[in-house]
Amino acid sequence: MKPASPSPLLVIALTISAAIAAWGIVDPQGLGRLASAAVATQFNSRGWFIMLEVSGLLFVTLYLALSRFGDIRLGPDGAEPEFSTPAWIAMLFAAGMGVGLLFYGAAEPLTHFEVLRQYNPDPMAAGHALFITYLNWGFHAWAIYAIVGLVIAYFAYRRGRTLLLSAPVTDTLGEARWTKSLGWVFDLLSIVAIAVGLAGSLAMGVFQIQTGLAGLIGIDSPGVLTLPVFALLCVAYIIPLRRDLGEGMSLLSNIAMLIAVGMMVYLLILGPTSFMMDGIVSGFGRYLFGVFPAGFSTAEFFDDIIVDWFHGWTLNYMIWWLAWSPFVGIFIARISRGRTIREFLVGVIVAPTLFSILWFGIFGGLGFYDTLRQDGTLSAVNAENLDATTFALLAKFPLGGVTQIATVLAAFLFVVTSVVSAGFTLAMIGTGGDENPSPRIRTIWGIILGALGLAMILVGDISVVRSIIALSAMAFVFIVPILVICLFKSLSREDRT
Repeated sequence: MKPASPSPLLVIALTISAAIAAWGIVDPQGLGRLASAAVATQFNSRGWFIMLEVSGLLFVTLYLALSRFGDIRLGPDGAEPEFSTPAWIAMLFAAGMGVGLLFYGAAEPLTHFEVLRQYNPDPMAAGHALFITYLNWGFHAWAIYAIVGLVIAYFAYRRGRTLLLSAPVTDTLGEARWTKSLGWVFDLLSIVAIAVGLAGSLAMGVFQIQTGLAGLIGIDSPGVLTLPVFALLCVAYIIPLRRDLGEGMSLLSNIAMLIAVGMMVYLLILGPTSFMMDGIVSGFGRYLFGVFPAGFSTAEFFDDIIVDWFHGWTLNYMIWWLAWSPFVGIFIARISRGRTIREFLVGVIVAPTLFSILWFGIFGGLGFYDTLRQDGTLSAVNAENLDATTFALLAKFPLGGVTQIATVLAAFLFVVTSVVSAGFTLAMIGTGGDENPSPRIRTIWGIILGALGLAMILVGDISVVRSIIALSAMAFVFIVPILVICLFKSLSREDRT
């Protein structure tokens, strides 16, 4: 069958993405200043709404899982899951995490700690820092992914529509001109959000890989490796984008995840195990009983230091998860056909959250152990360069060189598999849902993603990069509630039949 030809949606999406990339390459500081100012304005005016929404989404997932709707299958009534539950859960671990785990494992808890210790005794500040990290990476993040993935899967497999954000609108509200136009805008915005969000992760991967390589080969200035690392990554992902290597990409992603899990277990066994497990158990309890109230926190009545910290981390994360939700949602939907809504929600939200609790409990616990019980070198490194924190931590253990090589390899594989998957997804959306878009269109998206990644690298500041991602996804603060309304409207119709 002849592949779908480029559509106006694809052309416009490519043009917008290319324009952002060109702006970032020509004037990265200008793009960064605009994004930072625009996001600060949005956060100051409607930060309360963002937190209200993401907490509301968590309650929606809880309601759907416990209600009669939880028995509905994502497909015909007799459909069976394509993958076994262990295989399905294993694939969920690789979705939506990737290089961020390696980058922020110890860096984020230590960053929160340095802010909070200005207001609390160090032990209390460490506990709060771990709690905030869990809040940023836990139930709320995965509730966002789960809702978007559920909407996509329900309308694709239960209602026979496409794996696009426009499908719920046209299926629920009819095929009128205005619904088609609204759906078209949703698809366009999802493309831009995916492209910019993925480019941010590409930049993050380059920063971490170059820092790791510089330490391994004895180079004092990691910046000299930026372009070689970036070029190598581009070559590594362009080749599979030209070919149908879905199984190969899945294998590489699983290898990266196994490396990450192996490193986590290694550190738990060789590190201060009791100290870390104490922190994980206490942190899990604190998180479990505090997650719902914290989801409604808005840093009210605090000084500018706390407000800026809250905006720069928790609010920014919630928008970041919204930016990635179409990409991760489509991936989760494609592997979840045949599961019930209850199975889907419990698996998507609970399993990755528990993994994040272990991951940050171990890496963050090691950071706190160094700060509270040893010489505090990790906090000093973290204050200088977030990219280097993970490698400085690994260097304190036996086989530090081996684990650093493993981290570089895992980061490389995470970036490559993410870009390849995103290239396929962007091409699919741009061609109206074609699940096998042409290699030419996939390659074009690979080039655009590379250009966007280069723009993010030239910006040079992770906090500014996150502001650019937040700006690209701001519209999803309003899109996701509409998708939820469409889901409930369709579920209520089904309930009457």
